[in-house]
Amino acid sequence: MITLKNAGQIAKMRIAGHLLEDVLEAVCAAVEPGVTTSHLNHIADQMIRKAGAVPSFYGYQGFPASLCTSVNDVVVHGIPDDKPVKEGSIIGLDCGLVLDGWQADMARTVAAGKISPEAKRLMEVTERCFFEALAQCRADNRLGDIGHAVQVCAESAGFSVVRALCGHGIGREMHEDPEVSNFGQPGRGIRLRPGMTIAIEPMINQGAYQVRINGWDIRTQDGSLSAHYENTVLITNGDPEVLTMKAVEP
Repeated sequence: MITLKNAGQIAKMRIAGHLLEDVLEAVCAAVEPGVTTSHLNHIADQMIRKAGAVPSFYGYQGFPASLCTSVNDVVVHGIPDDKPVKEGSIIGLDCGLVLDGWQADMARTVAAGKISPEAKRLMEVTERCFFEALAQCRADNRLGDIGHAVQVCAESAGFSVVRALCGHGIGREMHEDPEVSNFGQPGRGIRLRPGMTIAIEPMINQGAYQVRINGWDIRTQDGSLSAHYENTVLITNGDPEVLTMKAVEP
């Protein structure tokens, strides 16, 4: 069931989202060759708890950390460890928190040192996929418009869209209805309504879209690089609002 949020609930989600933006900015700033993903997890966990929030991911279906750290061919759900990150790697950082009973969820992919031009282009296109999707987040558009925008953006750049995973509704729970696919046909799916809050999260592969799932570990099947970019978005009567960014133009 899809829940529409009222003004008071949205205000709380906005506060949670802005806090999460601060957390992930600090984590991203700490990425450099030689850093361990367990250290990045520690930064996120401590900032979230110090602010009086709770890490959404820690303990979720048994997940052992507060931050997902997905390196190179890991699409999502990478578990932090003590291995130093190598120069030239890209790292997907996905984090969520609960503040005053309301969830926020976001992800960024960042570079460790100097990366290849193609890895940089993958990251740039993945971010652009999100903003193409955001432009479709208007009342009376449909979910298929969002997925289609991501798919066209990624595939026109020569990349592929992961199909085994998707975005989601978000509110009191981290994962709510509806599912928000990153591919599809325009004009299809449920109609977007003011008060809907959804997590849009393009997961884009350098190679083929197929993945290998082994527990939490989800990797590209062909070993190619993957990038991830996510925000929590509010549907309004006008322009959409990115609740995990303090200022953004749709």
